Formats: sequence, structure tokens, C-alpha cells
Amino acid sequence: VHLIPVNPIREDGLNPKSRKRIMPDLLTEPPAIDPVYEAHIYCNIPTIAERSMEGHAPHYFKLVSVQVLIRHGDRYPLYAIPKTKRPDIDCMLLPSRKPSHPQLEAFIKHMSKGSAAQMDGSLSSLPRYPSHSLCEMGELTQTGVVQHLRNGQLLREIYINKHKLLLSDWTAKQLYLETTGKSRTLQSALALLYTFLPDFDWKKINMRHQWSTIFCSGSCDCPMRNHYLEEEQRRQYSLRVKNNDLEKIYVDMAKIVGIPTRQLRASNPIDSLLCYFCHNVSFPCTKTGCISMEHFKVIKRHQLEDERERQEKKLYFLYALLATHPLLNQTVNRLQRIAEGKKEEVFVLYSAHDVTLSPVLSALGITEARFPRFAARLVFELWQDGKRPKEHFIRILYNGADVTFQTSFCKDYYKRFSKPMCPLEKFVTFVKRDMFLVFNSTSYYDACRRRLL
Repeated sequence: VHLIPVNPIREDGLNPKSRKRIMPDLLTEPPAIDPVYEAHIYCNIPTIAERSMEGHAPHYFKLVSVQVLIRHGDRYPLYAIPKTKRPDIDCMLLPSRKPSHPQLEAFIKHMSKGSAAQMDGSLSSLPRYPSHSLCEMGELTQTGVVQHLRNGQLLREIYINKHKLLLSDWTAKQLYLETTGKSRTLQSALALLYTFLPDFDWKKINMRHQWSTIFCSGSCDCPMRNHYLEEEQRRQYSLRVKNNDLEKIYVDMAKIVGIPTRQLRASNPIDSLLCYFCHNVSFPCTKTGCISMEHFKVIKRHQLEDERERQEKKLYFLYALLATHPLLNQTVNRLQRIAEGKKEEVFVLYSAHDVTLSPVLSALGITEARFPRFAARLVFELWQDGKRPKEHFIRILYNGADVTFQTSFCKDYYKRFSKPMCPLEKFVTFVKRDMFLVFNSTSYYDACRRRLL
């Protein structure tokens, strides 16, 4: 009998000398980036009903506050590709056109009667809903309105119908609403509130205007934040210059539209191309040729690689800590007041941008999170332990997924205790003290002025 030597089989069932890999080893191999799949997720086209983890807690816990940070919904591009026809998207709201929502028609009627609302400064002059037959640059689309009507409806079913966070006789003092001065953020907030509130009463809507996209209010003076942002932008530029495939694509696209490559790059073509992609409109053509799906894939793939390197290099993380401290500090102070028994501002809505959400996710240590899609939502829930009423806990959810134990301040707690939430004190300590440790500082003011060696 000839004994044929066989290679030992590892525990995972793979032959160590075999070159063929049936399944990738998920622990060592990063998943292959599929730019088209990622772009579909970014578009967030309203189709199937969304499953979410909001409002989940042991039966003896009581929900006492919810703070929501949203990105505006789907919008028309902010940039145009020179010498091409703008994407033909209609920003009139038509309930008969897809995607639609059962409450879209009622929303349009209600928004046209909004004179009783309290709107800060320039917000009162903004339109309450999109209404141009050819969208204006940056304007919210019908898709964007529907995305937030759905967000509001989903949150209402959980927080109003199930947990009774606001009752039918709710008052203006129970809400805190803040938005940047763009029509798309104001309109996104109104769409969400319309389907969320027990009864949308204009007299109780007091919308505050935030001039800063990072919601830093009166604490925006921070030289080191600007320094880290400049360093991060240098890193971005360096990665782009090294990408030969990207450069070839830009050269090719510039020839198609008949402009210098530098001018095409400056027009930020991915912003415009994503609009064509999300609305299923053919990419633009000229007499010389057409921009193709291959062009789109290469630019989108680079964008995803850039996000991955950004996580690794930590410059953005340092920027994010300083950029988001004022907003997180405001959040923590409010949660502490409610934990002490105050009944005001139990529901908070900040209507913002990708450049608001992205640094908040980074600062919290939620590194697995995707870049904020259209109508992304980040939720902070505050819970009171019914068995020990003085103890309060938080849950953090991103697009319906519970990310509480991905945060830097609650990872270790979860390993030691089996509670399904994070003690409020952990979040407070992180925002009031631990955010500054990496800067060798004890305060926001000091961290903003201390240069790391």
C-alpha cells in the first residue's frame, strides 16, 4: 500500500498549501470594494420598508429623551460638469410620481400654511418645500422629501406610538430644533417632523438657525482644528496624485467634455455623476463621446479608498474630535439635565450635512460606519432604569443599527457587563475629559491651541 502524503487540514477547513481560496479569510482580507453597490447604498432610494433597532430595551427601562442628527435627503448636485447638459431632474413634488409617500400630498398642503412658525433669522425666507420644474443647484428632490417622510414615520411608530415620548398635548418646550441655513436642511427637518409629531402644529415649531456646518455655535474659534483639517486635505491630495487610474480617467473625461483636466477635477464630477446614478439618468455625452459607468466606477472606488485611508491616518480623527466637541458637549449637557428630571427638550432634531455627521461618527470611534448616505440618521437615546431610577443609560444608533458598543468609550464596558446599553456617565466622561487626552490637554480651549509634536 502506498501511503500518499496529504497536507494537514486547518481548523477552518482550508488546505494550507492550496493556492485556491474558496472563501476569503474575513479576518485578514479586507472585502473587495464594489463601487456600484456602495453608490446604491449612498443613494438610499426609498423602496422596501426599513428594519430598525431604535427603541429596543428591557421592559423595565423608560425612554426619557431622543436626540437625532440627520443628513438632508437626496439633492440636486452642488457642482456642474462644464460644457455638459445638467441632469434633467424635476423638483416639483408630485404624489403620483415615484418615489412617493402616502402623506406627501398632505405634507405639501400643510407646508404652504406655515406662517405661524417661529423661524430664526434667514430661515423664514427659505421655501418650506422644493418647487422648481428643473431643480436648482443643491435643491432637495422629491426623493429627498420622501426619505425624510419615511424617517419621521419610522421614528413616530417607535418613539410616539410605542414609547409615548410626546403626547398629543405636546408643547414647543419639549422640542429643540436646529438647522443650517440651506433650504435642503430646513425642508428635510420639516418632512421628518411632519410624519413624526403627534400633531404638526406650526405654532409650536421653533426652528433655530445654525450658521456653522459643524454646529459649533459660540465655540468655533479653534486654530488646531483648522490645522488638522488642512493636514487631512494634504493627505487627500497626495492619495489622489498617486492614483494613476484616476488620473487617466480624469484626462479621458476632460477630453470628452473639451476642457483642461484641472478644470474638470475642480468641478468635482463625482457629485454630479452621483445625481445621474441615483436618478437612473444616462451620464452626459458630447460630440466627442460619453462619460461612462467605467469612469464613474474608478472615481467612486478612489473615493472609497480615500475613506479607508482617512480612518488609518488619524488626521481626520484629530480634526473630528475638535470639530464635534461643541455639539457633543451640548448633547451631553442636555442629557444630564433630563436625567436630573427636567422635562424640556426631550426630542431634539439637528438637520445637517455629511460634513456634520461624518466627524461625529469619527469622534465617537464608530470606524465601521459607512460615509453618511442621503437622509442618514444618528440617534442618541436616553433611558432610565425602572429598578434604579437614578441610573441612566444611552444607546446610539446609526441608520437603525445599534452602534453603542462600537464607540471608543463603551467598547470595554460591554466586555465586562452584559447590560444592553452604556451608562450615561461613560458618555459624559468621554465628552468632558477623554476627548482631550490625545492632545495632552484637559479642556477644549487648551486642545484647540496645543500643537502635537
